[in-house]
Amino acid sequence: MTSTAIDPELIDRLAEVAVRTGVNLQEGQQLVLTAPVSALPLVRAVTRAAYRAGASLVTPLLSDSEVALARFEDGQDVTFDVAPGWLYNGMAEAFGEGAARMAIVGEDPMLLAEQDPAKVSRVGKANSKAYKPAMEEITNFKINWSICAWPGVAWAKRMFPELSEPEAQAKLAEAIFAASRVDQADPVAAWAEHNAALRTRTEWLNSERFAALHFTGPGTDLTVGLADDHEWHGGASSAQNGVQCNPNIPTEEVFTTPHAQKVEGTVRSTKPLSHQGSLIDGIEVRFEGGRIVEAKAEKGEAVLKELLATDEGAARLGEVALVPHGSPISQSGLLFYNTLFDENAACHIALGQCYSKCFLEGASLNAEEIAAKGGNSSMIHVDWMIGGPETDIDGIRTDGTRVPVFRKGEWA
Repeated sequence: MTSTAIDPELIDRLAEVAVRTGVNLQEGQQLVLTAPVSALPLVRAVTRAAYRAGASLVTPLLSDSEVALARFEDGQDVTFDVAPGWLYNGMAEAFGEGAARMAIVGEDPMLLAEQDPAKVSRVGKANSKAYKPAMEEITNFKINWSICAWPGVAWAKRMFPELSEPEAQAKLAEAIFAASRVDQADPVAAWAEHNAALRTRTEWLNSERFAALHFTGPGTDLTVGLADDHEWHGGASSAQNGVQCNPNIPTEEVFTTPHAQKVEGTVRSTKPLSHQGSLIDGIEVRFEGGRIVEAKAEKGEAVLKELLATDEGAARLGEVALVPHGSPISQSGLLFYNTLFDENAACHIALGQCYSKCFLEGASLNAEEIAAKGGNSSMIHVDWMIGGPETDIDGIRTDGTRVPVFRKGEWA
């Protein structure tokens, strides 16, 4: 079975959910769409769904794994510090003029695993620097944006190496469709119900106004101070342009902004992190004064340390998110090697840039005001998983009293 044999009805359903629930494209709005070339069946379905929703223009930008590898295998040294700033500036301009953003992921998560970590880091740093003007439109939630996934064959074989390519792709497709709720009779209604449940969680957390969260578990004793005037979000959220969208399809998390100066203790990852084509596993770090001062990993330690050295904010936190062990993605028992899915199987933290929307009146705050409240700034934003069935979390109030939030990986 090839990608063209994946149930076309479910491809169309995913496209409809991505356009109408994910990015929630508005009539007359442009859509900038990035995807691997292997995802063309979904790109075409999304394009049709977008035009049915009233898009004025859909602009797809396609990438290819062989082209990406050619740079590392045949490119001269100078190539690893170059990024297409002209392209990213154009994207930033499009977002500034009101275009929506959609990303389709589906490439091999381990594509660059055998490449020089220093070169991978240089490429990532150059891209992060060049992409920052466009990325700020997203992290500041000025536009409606969303990410969804396509079951690429190489990705499927990473997950299911014992199966043939057609069988592996079919199994990954089934997992993506289930996690994205498009295998249900009315996916849009299913998402409305799910968003309501996540909203109940965020409303409770926002009413508590915790000063910090204390995580305990195997290898973890971590206190994450929360930024001043932080606000919890999850599921559908309203962008600054007034459009309510679901940034991640799928999503199971509620999240907010930590205080960049108030994180203390040790933490161990509970799932591998796939970053820029490399696998980082068995991460263990220690925080002092909000900054990682010791870091090691059982696999990919060099990549981790290059990541932490990206800039001053790369070794501090920009996000903390709560996900119960009972989430459908966790219960599937699958390791996706893809943050879009794996972060929705476990509580996680993110190195780097914070989201300005995770503050009360965040849309009105400038960079200096966000920093004064404890928000972190960086060229990167990288999530990694720290939760599991043995994770306990207490909310700590300003007077020091504790409230159970998670027990044994589930909402308390």
